[in-house]
Amino acid sequence: MKNRFFLLFLASVLVLQSQAQDAMKQTVEYLASQELGGRFPATAGDTLASEYITAKLRGLKLKPIVKGKKAKGYYQDFHFSKKDIVTETTTDYHTHNIMAVIPGKDKRLKHEYVVVASHYDHLGLGGQGSGSRRPDTLGVHPGADDNASGDAVVLELARHFSKVRSPRSIIIAFFGAEEQGLVGSKKFLEWMKQADRRRVNLPQDVKSIVAMVNLDMVGRMRDHAMSVSGTGTSSSFKELVEQTAKQTGLNVSCIPDGYGPSDHASFVAQDIPVLFLTTGGHMEYHTPADVPSTLNYDGMEQTLAFSKQLITQIAAMPATPDYISVPSTQTMSHAKFKVTLGLMPDVMGASTIPGLRADIVVAGKPAHNAGIRSGDVIQEIDGKPVKDMNGYMERLSELQAGTTIPVKVLRDGKTIEFQVHLTPPVR
Repeated sequence: MKNRFFLLFLASVLVLQSQAQDAMKQTVEYLASQELGGRFPATAGDTLASEYITAKLRGLKLKPIVKGKKAKGYYQDFHFSKKDIVTETTTDYHTHNIMAVIPGKDKRLKHEYVVVASHYDHLGLGGQGSGSRRPDTLGVHPGADDNASGDAVVLELARHFSKVRSPRSIIIAFFGAEEQGLVGSKKFLEWMKQADRRRVNLPQDVKSIVAMVNLDMVGRMRDHAMSVSGTGTSSSFKELVEQTAKQTGLNVSCIPDGYGPSDHASFVAQDIPVLFLTTGGHMEYHTPADVPSTLNYDGMEQTLAFSKQLITQIAAMPATPDYISVPSTQTMSHAKFKVTLGLMPDVMGASTIPGLRADIVVAGKPAHNAGIRSGDVIQEIDGKPVKDMNGYMERLSELQAGTTIPVKVLRDGKTIEFQVHLTPPVR
């Protein structure tokens, strides 16, 4: 009799796994279809992707982020500008983040939130200045792995946690305009500081977000291997990740710092512990060849199982995860530069103040050591003005490692000068 019940249980588990894999494949095939045209922000494909994701969240009966609305209640609308490097014209774009809230069940811990996120945008048709690895070829960049794969897994995580509620609350987020400079995640965190709490189902402040789990490019697993960044951003994370990997049969590579070119970097800049899950790069990355048929759906199912267990444990930790600032080895560098300041600049040029905003200043690097902080607007390097990204790059190309130079920034309306000791970039 016991064997019979075990076989029935095993059969039900296999059926559920098959259903999850089928659902993820369906999501990827739609979001990465030619019809959606590469999901560039503010295009018809962006709208169709948004409607698809929103319909899924509504079907799960998840609480929208904005109170008193239906479909649009899942949206946080925002604008951003982008300059075309070919025509040198600037265009304003209107798009949104898509979000829902799963309230926690513990009276105390439900006021703390874990953000589980992916980005749903991509490069559209590619072209010069788009980020395409084939900039001379115009054509739909489907973005199956980047990042329809992450969206598919996050939707299944939303399905799971809608049924199995955690002690802490969970925000399910699909960020827009990630490919344009992490715009959506930055806009979300800005909104968190300004939102009218009577109108939104949001935490009381940014500090109520105790962790962020980001899934970006999780569709090409090889040899049961996954990379997890941010394992050093909280004292319990590395052990938690390693235990979960062992229990789910994955070979996980742990990277302590939480920086990098995806939305988790916006959160670590706000001193929020993060974990970034990815199965790594490949030759199809940012090309028209990133299509659904290249994905490993069995591997995505393994990622789903790993993510469920990991998030379940974070959302149930008795104590609030602490935050640890970890120096990064992932800062932007360029072959012609002999130095690095150790920051991620605002590549979109979104600041209305003359100069170049330092979006993320990496702990332990020259700018941070000198006293420069995220959000400062760089206006002068070594006595020469910096008006934009091109001016910043020109200044860097003139500098030598081992020297100390003055850098003027604008912070809260005041000009401050720092002495920065320059070091060579990590190759």
